[in-house]
Amino acid sequence: MAEDIYSQKPWLKNYDKNVPATLQYEEKTFAEKWYETVQKFGEKTALIYMENNITYNQLDRLSNQLAAYLQKQGIKPGDVVGLCMPNVPAHYISVIAVQKAGAVSTGLSPLLMPEEMEYQINDCKVKAVITIDVLFEKIREVADKCDFSTVIVTEIADFLPGIKEKLAKAYIRQTGLGKLLKKVKKLDEKLKAIPAAPISELKGKKVVRFMDAVKGMPDQKVHEKRSMDDIIFIMYTGGTTGPAKGAMLTQRSYMSNRLQVLTYLDIKPDVMAISAFPLFHIAGLAFGGFCITNGATQICVPNPRDSQYIINMLKEYKPNIVVNVPTVFYELMKNPEFAKLDLSNLHWCLSAAAPFPEENIKELEGIIGESKFIELYGMTETSPVTCCNPRYGKKKPGSIGMPLPDTEFKLVDPETGQLAELGQPGEIAVRGPQVMKGYYNKPEETAHALRDGWMYTGDVAKMDEDGYFFIVDRVKDMVIVSGFKVFTRELDEVLAKHPDVDMAASVGIPDPERPGSERVAAAIVLKPGVAGDDAKKEEIRAYLKERVAPYKVPKVIEFVDQLPQSGVGKILKRELKEQFKDKLQR
Repeated sequence: MAEDIYSQKPWLKNYDKNVPATLQYEEKTFAEKWYETVQKFGEKTALIYMENNITYNQLDRLSNQLAAYLQKQGIKPGDVVGLCMPNVPAHYISVIAVQKAGAVSTGLSPLLMPEEMEYQINDCKVKAVITIDVLFEKIREVADKCDFSTVIVTEIADFLPGIKEKLAKAYIRQTGLGKLLKKVKKLDEKLKAIPAAPISELKGKKVVRFMDAVKGMPDQKVHEKRSMDDIIFIMYTGGTTGPAKGAMLTQRSYMSNRLQVLTYLDIKPDVMAISAFPLFHIAGLAFGGFCITNGATQICVPNPRDSQYIINMLKEYKPNIVVNVPTVFYELMKNPEFAKLDLSNLHWCLSAAAPFPEENIKELEGIIGESKFIELYGMTETSPVTCCNPRYGKKKPGSIGMPLPDTEFKLVDPETGQLAELGQPGEIAVRGPQVMKGYYNKPEETAHALRDGWMYTGDVAKMDEDGYFFIVDRVKDMVIVSGFKVFTRELDEVLAKHPDVDMAASVGIPDPERPGSERVAAAIVLKPGVAGDDAKKEEIRAYLKERVAPYKVPKVIEFVDQLPQSGVGKILKRELKEQFKDKLQR
């Protein structure tokens, strides 16, 4: 019976009318699709960067020059280039240029510790690094322990020259000299405030400024042929134990997911989008790459934590699509100016990478408009999107939506291996064209994750009768209390509804009194002005006792100023577990 539930694909009956059950995929690589897009939209604005417009033709020429430079430095098809930058034009140019040169890129998060950065660079044999001056120190710290030969360094001010001249012509024409001088003076102040950092020589390596690297290089078309089965990106994902693993995404998996997402969300070339997802993360790389090979216009967000900048861009350009992690949306909602914006041009807002509590969805939709919030699910290993709420149809709060076209889901009991019954929790296994080739140089981990064509995600979910899925927990975050399963995400959501709780995360820690069993521990960020004392702990426990089974109530509660989070807003429960263990051992 359970097998029939998933094989019958109940979600298909709830697809939007524009979404077919299966798609016709083109045998075109990223570079091939890029050139096709430039042919159609050459003079259209591709990127908006601090009031400066960069067209598709300009990106094409610059990426040709960078690709030629990479080839001059010895980068060959299949070689890996590390990209360690925020969302500045050089990052978009680099993604395109690496593909034109037939190479592979890997995102290097600036949040990595030196040992982690060193491991990733060496693990996938990075030959060249493209970074930004304010992150150069990150690369310098590991340079003598890594074999890359070239470092190309951009800066925040790159691609800003020309603004003054552009403003001058516009203001002389429209307003006269007085207002022009005032505007230019204001711009001067902005340019002086742009962060910069020195760069230095690195022994045995070539260090060059980005603008110097492309200057003088030919801008003719560069196109090393690649097959659909060749690797396009090696993107790293944190391991539950041991070092991170590099997911090998192919041209086919990434470009298949591109078509799935563009079709499912009905993203047309005429849209303007703003995304705070960093390009060095799979979510940003996916959304940015999908849009830039579709003719859309994107607003660059160099600092995702600068909510005022995002608000200013929303006010000035009125984009149709806004894509953020939940934490960025929370910061926007805290700013009274966000609620006053004219958002009539907004088609939808999308959130991913972490759960979005139902009460916060209601608050956000009160600002952006009803049914304009979309939550989806994906992972690095699936290029990344596999499941999404419909754009036009019914969106279920707390749900990750339905599997995309040509994507199969099944839920498997992580202990017995049996298929979960309808409404019962099980580990998500996914099959589809967007699934990775495997983990780079990690055959055992690959064999564990990929079984009989199915990707076992490590996420536990339930499916309802309409084919909508609801994440319950990570398999590794599930706590076993005297044989009873506690899904910590469900507990976190109950905690978040307490009037004094701002954020909460629960984990399992060893129970010293019962070997083999665990205790539930919760870290809680209280709202401003709320005292975190023993009385508050007991009040929260009493609140939980009315809402969850007794074994789910945390034995340990700690009030903290903030929860450990990744660069894209995921709460790092592994770090939280270690913090609890450290405190208990003292």
